Order: sequence, then structure tokens, then C-alpha cells
Amino acid sequence: MVTPDQKDPHATLGASIPANTEHAVSVSLPTWAANVGYEEGEEWVLSKLKSGYPRFVVHASIQHLASLLLSTYATPSESALLFPTPTIARKCRSFILAKSPSPKPPVVKVLDLVPSVAAVAKAKIERQILSSVSAVIFPKEEFPTAKQFWQHSGDGISSRRAEFLEKEFLEGRLVEKESAEVRSKGPTRYSKTTDPWGKKKGAVKVETPRGEEDCSEYVEQRFGRNLSVELADKAKLAIRRRIAGCLSEVGKVEGVVEEGIARGMEGLTEEDVYLYPSGMSSIFNAHQLLLAALGEVGKCVCFGFPYLDTLKILQKFTPDGCHFYGHGSEEDLDDLEAKLQAGEKILGLFCEFPSNPLLKSPDLKRIYQMATKYGFAVVVDETVGNFLNVSVLPHADIVVSSLTKVFSGDSNVMGGGFVFNPKSPLYSKLKEVQERVYEDTYFPPDAIFLERNSRDFAARIQRINASTETLCDFLSLHVGPSGKIKALHYPKFDDSLPHYLAHRTPNGGFGGLFSITFHSVPDAVQFFDRLEAAKGPSLGTNFTLVCPYTVIAHWGEMEWAARWGVGEALVRVSVGLEGGEELCGRFARALGVDI
Repeated sequence: MVTPDQKDPHATLGASIPANTEHAVSVSLPTWAANVGYEEGEEWVLSKLKSGYPRFVVHASIQHLASLLLSTYATPSESALLFPTPTIARKCRSFILAKSPSPKPPVVKVLDLVPSVAAVAKAKIERQILSSVSAVIFPKEEFPTAKQFWQHSGDGISSRRAEFLEKEFLEGRLVEKESAEVRSKGPTRYSKTTDPWGKKKGAVKVETPRGEEDCSEYVEQRFGRNLSVELADKAKLAIRRRIAGCLSEVGKVEGVVEEGIARGMEGLTEEDVYLYPSGMSSIFNAHQLLLAALGEVGKCVCFGFPYLDTLKILQKFTPDGCHFYGHGSEEDLDDLEAKLQAGEKILGLFCEFPSNPLLKSPDLKRIYQMATKYGFAVVVDETVGNFLNVSVLPHADIVVSSLTKVFSGDSNVMGGGFVFNPKSPLYSKLKEVQERVYEDTYFPPDAIFLERNSRDFAARIQRINASTETLCDFLSLHVGPSGKIKALHYPKFDDSLPHYLAHRTPNGGFGGLFSITFHSVPDAVQFFDRLEAAKGPSLGTNFTLVCPYTVIAHWGEMEWAARWGVGEALVRVSVGLEGGEELCGRFARALGVDI
């Protein structure tokens, strides 16, 4: 486990979080001003970034591979984004053509690169992994539009895949699909072109440290580049069984039993669990599945105020649009039920349990009763609650989760999970289509990292639950008109607590996420800048991680977010493995109050 130094690395603007981690999924923005500077695209911030959240900041290894491909196959006026399969790349191309602000359709190409004949032959003999890549190439001015697909879908290639592919490309083992059978060598030279990334936010030139001493060293020393297919498959199987509740004790990959064991929900096995390269990918693909299996008729419903990209997916990718019920209240359910009674068709309802960042819990029982009666699907994102604290699958058709967060904990790998409810009335229809369209795009080395990281996730969650509850009990003493805090957002103290308790597991807690709304932005700034903690995007890390959520998630729409209770003075806190008393001390000092 990588534990960050609270005093040094995270006080350094732009440092990776965790420090010195090549594939880190967060970045240090240690002051409120730094977060604002990032959103404004200011050079003093962007020039110092050594990493970033992968869906927002394209990792340096991916940028470098894209530059190599552009220098060989494109012109200096073009840019590119990289995807693991031709299917995903062509979805990106279609999105760019549909959403481009250009007066005439831009020229958007897809370049498919595959392992050479020699690479395939060697891999078959030695049972090594292989990888293809599809580059979407477009005019540079279309980058903001293309980046929307990258961000919303979560289906771009990972940084580890990019490193692997670059070596394959430079050594001639990755070639154009059309020439795979005749070319034995790839390009032996390439020239520099003008920078295809520019200085746009989300496309900054980040630098990543080399030689991180964590699981990557283990994988490299033990397997080098000859990672076996069998080991990767066992890692994925272990993750799927862990998610399904099929492993009572976590252990080494090599010790995974071969037989499927059904535990937890009756009838649930690893066969109903699917892995994706990110949590957002699992949401995006759940939405795509509903369109494919249930038809493209009817709006989707976003119930409650969600993480920003979930709403964007429903709005931009649902042909009939989206109903947004941002409060997630009983009155909202009454309104939805009235629409259904009047004959309106709904394709699917998406919600979080509880929601990020307000920690509200929807009435899943009523929602699922309505869904069963009127024939729409329910997709629940349990990332914040996590499946050891809450049991939501009995009242959902699909449960999705970001495995990047507390399931991993180490903040050095992305991943997403997608689980079918085998008792759902839609199960057969959804499962049949899923089996036909599913592409396993989770890169094997990423799976190995995630499997290793998640072996102790049950113990970590128990500790995080306890520390968070201790801290929030302390903070609750300072809420009110005369207190330092205007509102504390935490399931235990929310009006929706009965809905949370209805789904809490026997040994579950309230999770590790909460938010604080201050009386004013200056109060929030003072607290944030004083707090001794890592500060950056993401959540569910093994160390406490804090961010000015509305600033980094809704910078261009803060007035709109405030209408739903997500104001500018909101600070989101993800509690790590530190003890509750230690955290109370840190927060007391930042608030300027006594313990």
C-alpha cells in the first residue's frame, strides 16, 4: 500500500497522488486557488501537472503513443485519441460527426492497428498477451468534441496499455490491420510533428515519474513483458468472484479455485459480473446495453444529483433525451409515476446509492416497484456505498461500480464493474444481448494490479467506515447557524437515512465519503487551504483525499449546480485508513475549533 506523505508531496502543486506513482489516478491541487487555476487553464497550474484523473487528463504515455501514430499516419493539422477496439473507435467517430460545431462535417478517420503475424505466432506458442489499438484521427479543432466522448464513455486505452503498445509498435509487432499479413516490420523511423495536444485543459503535457516501486516492479520482475494469458485470466476471474461475493477470503491469484461458488444473492455467480476499463465505462456500456436490448424509444431518467458524467451520458446518448430529477425526492417519484400513468415510456432509470456528493439515498424499493410495473430498467451505481456496506442488487436490474475507488484503494489503476440481477424480469433479454455485444477491453496488467490491490478491501472498508463515522460525529457538533459548518452531507445525518438503512448490510457502515457545505466561499477556502490532507480528484483512496467538488466538477455551471444544493462552498472528503482521532485533530485545526 502506498501511503502519501501529508507534509511534502501533496503540498507540491502538480505532484502525482500517490507520490512517485507512474500510473496515479489523482494529482495534487493543494490550494483552492490551484483548483480554480486548473479550471481556468492557467499556465502556472497546467505546466506543473505530473498526472491527472485519466478521463480528464490524457496520460503522458497515451499522448506519446498518439504522437508516434500521428507522425506516421497523419498530418501536422490532425490529433488523435486511442481506443482498444474498432467498435469503440467508430462510436467515437460517430459522436464527433454528430456533435461537431464545424459548419461542414470534419474528416474523421479510424486507424486500426493489430499484432503482426509474427507477434501472433509467438504469443500463441508462449501464451503471451497481445493488444490492438484503434486511433480516431481528426482535425485538431475537433479535440474538445472528441474529448467529450473520451471523458463520458471511459473507454479510452489505459496508460499501461499505451506503454505496452508503444514497445510493440516501435519493434514492428503492431501494424496496420490491412497489412498485418504482409508486413513483418513496423515503421523504423518517425519524425516529430507539431504538438497535437496543445495547451487545452484536459490535454496538458503531463510528466510521469519512472521506476515506481510498487506492484509494477513485482509484475515487471516476475513476468517482464511476457505476461501470461493464464495469469491475467485468473486475475480477472478473482475480481469477478470477489465482486459476486464468491470468495469468502481474499488470497493470491494462484490460489483461486476453479469451481464457481454461489454466495450472497441466490443465483448470482461470476458469470453475471463483467469488467470494464473504468467505472464510467460500466455506466456508459450499461446505457448502451439498454438501447440495444430494449429499443431506442423512451427517455432515460437521472434520479438524484449524480456525478457529472452520468447525467451527460443520459443527455447526450439517449435519442429521446433525459428527465433529470436532481433532488431525488418522494415528490420527484410522484411526478415520474404520474408521467408513467399517463402513458409515457421510460427506457431506464439511473441513480447512485448514495449520491455523490450529497450522500442522499433514493427510495429504491419504490423505484423498482414502478420499474417492474411499467417495464423500464433500473441501473444503480453503488460506488459510494460499496457492496460491503449496502445491498442494492435485489432492487436493480444492473448494478455498476467504479473499481478505481475503494475496491482498489491504491489509486494506481482504473477499473469498472457491472453486475446483473439474476432475478430481474429483464435478465434474459439483457443477458442475451450483453453476451453478444460485450468486449473484454480490460487490459490484463491493469487487472493484475486491481486484483492485488483488492485482496484486503473488506478490512479496509471496515476501518474507513469507523474512522469516517467518528469524524462525522465530531463535525456534526459544529453544524448550524452559529457553527463553522452550514451543512454536513453524510448518510447517517441525511433525511434519506431510512432508505439507506433499508439496504445496509448486517455488518455495513455508512461509507467513507462525506461533504461539508460552508456558510461562505471564503470560509470554505480557509478550511481547505489549512487542512492537512492530500487534495485532488477521485475518492476511495487508502489515504484521505479532499477536493472543492463544485469547482472541479461544475466550474462552467456552478449556478445550475447550486440550484440542486451543490454550492460553490462545498468541500468533498474521502476518508482513508487514518485513525478517527487523528482525523478529528486535523479537521479541528483546519476549522479553528477545539477537539
